[in-house]
Amino acid sequence: MSLVEILRAFFGLSVVIGLILGLAYVLRRYAPALMAKLQAQRGAKRLEVIETLVLDPARRLVLVRLDNAERLILLGEGRELDAPGSVSVKPVPVSSKAPLDPNDDLF
Repeated sequence: MSLVEILRAFFGLSVVIGLILGLAYVLRRYAPALMAKLQAQRGAKRLEVIETLVLDPARRLVLVRLDNAERLILLGEGRELDAPGSVSVKPVPVSSKAPLDPNDDLF
């Protein structure tokens, strides 16, 4: 390889790396604004995740709100268990919570 071919390859590589870095800068600078515009055009969301609780590595409880009705869903082990009917959840003061019994079978 001659010196001209090496310089040509180096110049081509620097152009490609410059294009990649330029695209990364443009995406970091303008992509959040574009995503916000796309989100705003879709309208109001009907589904909202209120809270999640990890029970163990395989299961979690998810409280979701759909059209002003809250649902409690148990996710994990390759299946979903939806609590029957919509539930109205009201916060319970910490002092009035009953202690959990380790021998109590929840399911």
